[in-house]
Amino acid sequence: MELVQLTRGRPAAGAPAAHKPAWLKVRAPGGPNYVEVKRLMRDLKLHTVCEEAHCPNVGECWEHRAATFMILGDVCTRNCAYCAVAHGRPAPYDPEEPARLAAAVEALGLKHVVITSVDRDDLPTGGAESFAQCVVEIRRRLPDTSVELLIPDFKGSDQALELVVAVEPEILNHNLETVERLYPVARPGGRYARALRLLRRAKEMAPDQVTKSGLMCGLGEEWDELLGAMQDLRAHEVEILTVGQYLRPSAGHLPVARFYTPDEFAQLRVAGRAMGFRHVEAGPLVRSSYHAWEQAQQAAAV
Repeated sequence: MELVQLTRGRPAAGAPAAHKPAWLKVRAPGGPNYVEVKRLMRDLKLHTVCEEAHCPNVGECWEHRAATFMILGDVCTRNCAYCAVAHGRPAPYDPEEPARLAAAVEALGLKHVVITSVDRDDLPTGGAESFAQCVVEIRRRLPDTSVELLIPDFKGSDQALELVVAVEPEILNHNLETVERLYPVARPGGRYARALRLLRRAKEMAPDQVTKSGLMCGLGEEWDELLGAMQDLRAHEVEILTVGQYLRPSAGHLPVARFYTPDEFAQLRVAGRAMGFRHVEAGPLVRSSYHAWEQAQQAAAV
């Protein structure tokens, strides 16, 4: 593997952003398990971030009967410039959704389940009670299934975070997404410092809680900024890190500044482990929940 010098201010080498490189090409979904999972989601009126966010791994994950559930509807109250999820006025809160989600987890026989949501700034606690109820319902049906929650920032509410931490998910995830300089452009509804504070507060509320976060590459950050964001996460006691390539969902979203190479992702993985993360999943197609079960196992074994 050709090593790339980890120096301050080094611009991305990567591939030109005009054409998607070969390492980002994936097989179109369509296997029997994929079809079954899709049918089940429709029958139970559930959403997955796999579909809503146009995840490139949907075929692989669904064929392995793994899915990341997206609760609280499919319309977000924020409008992040990189995200494919629709934004606008969400549907009313559905108190029956956690029970339907648990039924899907049971039908799929999942040993590890990942649950995320749209931002619901219209709700008093941002939907935190729905996350908590999902965990309760899953454990009632499948007490041996581990749960990973990928939560929004709840606008910095400790009350909302406490509701989630109280049900003791095996992994608590909140994605930092990008470097501080790009927040006003990429994530105008979020705050870099607020995201880091949420992750630290989660550890303060439950010191044994495993925390996780993720970053996207290719939005225009410089190498030293990316390493700095990784160091910020580690300084806030985050234990699992995912790093993947940003892919533009449509012409209306932020353009890809460049494509990082597989070698560069390998170096980010090495750098992250040197910083002290328990586990680092880094690669062009890596997303927050990609190989989440394996991440949980490896982090627990350290």
